[in-house]
Amino acid sequence: MSILVVSGTDTGVGKTVVTAAVAALAAGRGASVAVVKPAQTGVLPGEPGDLHDVVRLTGHPETLATVEYARYPDPLSPAAAARVSGLPTVSLDGVAERISALADRHRLVVVEGAGGLLVRFDEDGWTLADLAHALRAPVLLVARAALGTLNHTALTLEAMAGRGIAPAGVVIGSWPDKPGLAERCNVPDLEMLAARPLAGAIPEGSGALDPAAFAATAARSLAPSLGGTFDPARFRAAALDG
Repeated sequence: MSILVVSGTDTGVGKTVVTAAVAALAAGRGASVAVVKPAQTGVLPGEPGDLHDVVRLTGHPETLATVEYARYPDPLSPAAAARVSGLPTVSLDGVAERISALADRHRLVVVEGAGGLLVRFDEDGWTLADLAHALRAPVLLVARAALGTLNHTALTLEAMAGRGIAPAGVVIGSWPDKPGLAERCNVPDLEMLAARPLAGAIPEGSGALDPAAFAATAARSLAPSLGGTFDPARFRAAALDG
């Protein structure tokens, strides 16, 4: 069994698509996979949330379980969304216990956070970093490709290191079809910040693919450590060549 936490440098960086890509590759190999969203915000009861997109993209309902522990209608941090709605928050101990139980029944549990690593889940201030630490799970960091990503990535990696959280790598959540100078120059700098090659780069628009095409894209776009065939050296060279 293993647990992987997926966080982002910010909101809207592609965490759900990266989560789906990791799950699709594991489920495609026949592994029993659970995907957990501790708190979904900005979605009304009955509406499709992030886990709906994961199921749609993976296309492996027979080997994929999805679990959402809380849902709040306002697009805010989980702590703020719970406060505004008057709904109860989720507790760190409760979430960690439930994820650990899932890990006993599944080969892989992928936990998708909300926003960035230090977004608060309740008024006491627990964050995804606290959950990863409690679970002793590595964090896969999803970053933007564009200008501004280096500072966000550096700060998040420093926060992880300061809390004793092992990095599972950095993945670019949406690599543009026509990258500009900033995107291309950011590739080696992201690797320098992470002190390791990129763990992947997901092409923009991948979230609109059908399951078969998405699985093929996931395999090309994630590193062998995540079940794919992504070659960071080749990607870096292509990016720098323009």
